[in-house]
Order: sequence, then C-alpha cells, then structure tokens
Amino acid sequence: MKYGLAMPLALVLCVSCPVAYGQMLSPECGELANAYGPFDYRTQTRELVIVERVHFTPQIESLERGRTSTTAGGDIDYTLRASPNHHRALKAMMDLGRKEKRSTPAGSRYSISCWFQRAEVFRPDDAMVKVLHGIFLLRSGKSGEAIAKLEQGAALDESDANIQYNLGLAYLDAGQHEKALQSAHRAYAAGFPLLGLRDKLKRMGKWREAQ
Repeated sequence: MKYGLAMPLALVLCVSCPVAYGQMLSPECGELANAYGPFDYRTQTRELVIVERVHFTPQIESLERGRTSTTAGGDIDYTLRASPNHHRALKAMMDLGRKEKRSTPAGSRYSISCWFQRAEVFRPDDAMVKVLHGIFLLRSGKSGEAIAKLEQGAALDESDANIQYNLGLAYLDAGQHEKALQSAHRAYAAGFPLLGLRDKLKRMGKWREAQ
C-alpha cells in the first residue's frame, strides 16, 4: 500500500520555543541540545541553509546510488540533530530504514522511533511531523497507533489533505470503513491527487460519492 505525501508543507506556528526538553525524551533518544541549533524547520530556514548545503544535498535526500548508506545515515543524522522537526530529513531517515530493513539505519545514532520522538518533543505543534510518524507506523503495520498519531495531526490542521488521506488509509487498515470514506472525501475535496484510497474503497464496495 502506498502512503501519499506532498512535500514540502509550510506551517508557521512556533518560532522560538524553549529547547530544554532533554528530560522529556526516553534515555536512549539522547538530548535536544546541540552545538548548532536546534532550529525549527518551518521558520528558521536561514539558519539551516548551511546544514542542507553540506549535509542534506539532493543526493543524500534521494538516497542516490553512489552514496554509501553509512554516509547517508550520518548526514541525515547531523541534519536531524540541527533541526529535529526537519520534515524532509525525517522522511529520508524513514525511507533509509525501510531500504536497509533496519530500525536504526547505518550511520544513525538513534532509531527511527527516537527521531520521531525527538521531533515531537521539540515541536509538539508541528502537524507534518504527526503525518510522517503516522505513515511510519502504518508501514510498520501499527494501524491503531497510526490512527492516534494522525488524529493528533488532524487536530492541529483538520483541513490538510495529507493528513486526511493517510488517516483514511489507517482507518481502512483497521476496518473502520465509514471513517475511511469520510477522510477520503475530505482529502479529495482539499485537492489530494492520489486515488489509491478511493480505488481501494471501490474494490471493497465501500465507496460512495460525497453528498
């Protein structure tokens, strides 16, 4: 099953929140204090230019052949320590773990679950982090946890098509067909381009056009 995600998403909610969150993280997930940053991906783009230029190049982001997994994991690790809620780097780390079939990709000091925990502790108001975490949980076969995470995202931004589409997939995985249909209608009304959720509902005989 494919989980849709349109990148990037701009959310301007919190510019300068305190960063003394280390005590809120699980011990294995380290601390948020960093030599450079941490910076909010949504609002502190100027501070992240040098990080992205050196450590999050297009080749790293795409996990392009010719770059070793260790190098990619290490560079994405550096990016996420400088900006724990860096949406594209979170997605890249998630994709690297899937590619390597590892919960802690080579070159990464933390597990993918830890990276999401760090992002959510750093900026609990970031709806896109909830979307990405929900997709990760869906891919891991944890539809119940994915629903909870995506519902948190929807509470932050109910009109976002990404959230509604992936929430619909999570509801479908959990057998909650009516809720999946409602989320599908919201996603498509908001302009979401992928039709996988609609087609899956059609194959199951659960699709109805919005009234």
